[in-house]
Amino acid sequence: MPASPARDPLYRGYRFPPEIIACAVWLYYLFHLSYRDIEDLLAERGIEVSYEALRLWCRAFGRLWPRGCAATGAAQGGSGTWTRCS
Repeated sequence: MPASPARDPLYRGYRFPPEIIACAVWLYYLFHLSYRDIEDLLAERGIEVSYEALRLWCRAFGRLWPRGCAATGAAQGGSGTWTRCS
């Protein structure tokens, strides 16, 4: 079972809590939103983060999503996108 974001040592040294980082990366890859769209969504919830920080998070943590999905039994669709990740 993969480590929860709160206990994962990969998130050490970041200003924001792991749950916020994981949510932002999830929004970017699942819904194909732009960094600025995610920045606006988080700002509506009182979380001030720049689109550049979001870009860095997606670059640093984005490659972990397919592996995490594969570990939980998600299937990859015919178009190359992940169809389910829970």
